[in-house]
Amino acid sequence: MVVGLVFIVSGFVKAIDPLGTQYKIEDYLEALSMQGMVPDWMTLGTSVFLSATEFTLGVMLVLAIARKVVSRLTVLFMLVMTVITLWLYFGNPISDCGCFGDAIHLTNGQTLLKNIILLALALPLAIKPREMVRFLSDGNSMLVFNYSILFVLAFSAYSMYMLPSFDFRPYSVGTNIQKGMEIPADAEQPEYVTTFVMKKNGETKEFTLENYPDSTWEFVDSKTVTVKEGYVPPIHDFSIQTLEGDDITEEVLGKKGYTFLLIAPHLEKASDSNFGPIDQIYEYAQDHGYPFYCLTASGEEAISRWQDMTGAEYPFCNTDPVTLKTIIRSNPGLLLLKDGTIIQKWSHNDLPAERILNAPLDKLEIGKPQQTNDMMKIVRILLWFFVPLFLLSLADRLFAFTKWFREHKRLTSILTLKKDKKMAKKIVAGNWKMNKNLQEGVALAKELTEVVKNPNCEVIIGTPFIHLASVAQVIEGSCVKLSAENCANHASGAYTGEVSAEMVKSTGAEYVILGHSERREYYNETPEILKEKVELALANGLKVIFCIGESLEEREANKQEEVCKAELAGSVFHLTEEQWKNIVIAYEPIWAIGTGKTATADQAEEIHAYIRQCVAEVYGAEVAAETSILYGGSCKASNAPELFAKPDIDGGLIGGASLKAADFKGIIDAWG
Repeated sequence: MVVGLVFIVSGFVKAIDPLGTQYKIEDYLEALSMQGMVPDWMTLGTSVFLSATEFTLGVMLVLAIARKVVSRLTVLFMLVMTVITLWLYFGNPISDCGCFGDAIHLTNGQTLLKNIILLALALPLAIKPREMVRFLSDGNSMLVFNYSILFVLAFSAYSMYMLPSFDFRPYSVGTNIQKGMEIPADAEQPEYVTTFVMKKNGETKEFTLENYPDSTWEFVDSKTVTVKEGYVPPIHDFSIQTLEGDDITEEVLGKKGYTFLLIAPHLEKASDSNFGPIDQIYEYAQDHGYPFYCLTASGEEAISRWQDMTGAEYPFCNTDPVTLKTIIRSNPGLLLLKDGTIIQKWSHNDLPAERILNAPLDKLEIGKPQQTNDMMKIVRILLWFFVPLFLLSLADRLFAFTKWFREHKRLTSILTLKKDKKMAKKIVAGNWKMNKNLQEGVALAKELTEVVKNPNCEVIIGTPFIHLASVAQVIEGSCVKLSAENCANHASGAYTGEVSAEMVKSTGAEYVILGHSERREYYNETPEILKEKVELALANGLKVIFCIGESLEEREANKQEEVCKAELAGSVFHLTEEQWKNIVIAYEPIWAIGTGKTATADQAEEIHAYIRQCVAEVYGAEVAAETSILYGGSCKASNAPELFAKPDIDGGLIGGASLKAADFKGIIDAWG
């Protein structure tokens, strides 16, 4: 929470003033002797990116979104920042790092300490990210992530187009510039130490005023160092000079009444898109006798170019460029003074329209001192960002609770029913797929009959078509049942290469696997085709292991329940209750088949319970309780006990692990 909140504050104050952060980045480049090498659009883009990154990381940390990735990015971010502040502390190229914009000024030492503390706090997050308490589900977490980025980017864009919502600089609205320049009589004075370099008889030594030597020493040099900063007024660098070199600072600030100041740090880079409204305001000032000056740091050539381009007739004066950038975050921007006090500020994109300037300023709303209410601004920001996030979190938790309550109620009813009714048959079924030649398949089947004796579940092996008849003879009289991996959706006819359900039954097989994800994907088996296959299999006395399951994309979109229900409804829910007794459901998360990934036992139980509920809705709770539902996604001997311990998992449909007798037996033995 501490790291996240600091990131939110740091990112937000930068988003308030992206131009200020851009100026700070340019200071860093100047310290590295790289000024002028990086274009303005890149430094501004870096400013916006930095604020968006910090703010979004902070929100994601507080809400524990994408904990593993975010915690590692946070550590990486703090490592980079700590290295930079080490350079600032020991090299002192810049007096203020700008990490909190103009809102909070830290010394380089304070900044380094702050970053070390944040790094120390961030490291445990990266080591144990899952110990951060989550507030949102996966789906809503992504919504919050996108909303946070959109919010901070929109806020930065607004601040650049208009002016920063909060003005932490010494030239904020309501400031009297002359008073801001005053030094109180009792203010602390700076202290200096002067060192004299003296020479005598070829020897050079340094002296201070306290031990200044006699006249036999020859003066070589002196240097004065400030050992203690005295009081520095908030405004200490404001001055206005005409192009002829006359200082008119006192004249402008001391004038009673209104004065317009057009602020353009660099006319070469100033926007000329709104010079029309500027000229109209100048004409309005002339008509009512209000002084109007353009303050710039540009030279005569740039001023002449601006005049030629815009037709400007107002007087130009020179002021320090840093001061002008500090006064207003717009190039150009407009200030309205009254008796030397700033009462209004406008970006060049938000200048007062001509229709508003229809009377003297003392009769207009814009001519009155602006009342700034920072608390109301904060409230509006909370309304636009934190309140929607809070409501989203609350709604998400309520939804999660109601979902849990429904699941708990459903599971309780099914488990209660299971205590009183016949339990579903426990099954472990192997699916060899397209593996093993005939001789290898027969050998594997024979080995299984030898190692599997009196299991606590029904054992089934699904083999390729060419194995069926031979394997049937090998397993005859054993506890192992036989299944085909597929059958045709036609009873007979000119369907070269197909094998009908009747043919499968004639080999001695008792089961057939239908609807496997590989058949759906590679051979485009639709719900309608599978519906025909199921009907033919049942009509020929075969029991059906019917497969359903979602892809990774569907799981990530939280659509697994929707997908499973649709696959059941499309192919098997039309059956009669009597026919349903010969159906075994196999849930196979497609993203876990052959990938080594496995749904957690809780994930598998949750979807199995949902499938059982779907069956109960169609056939009743008693039939649902007796329906075998198998798990089919990279199940192996190591995880089978945990999976099979879940009340709604009645066994497994095993792929690769069924190709070795020892591995397959290990899964069978999970039933104890």
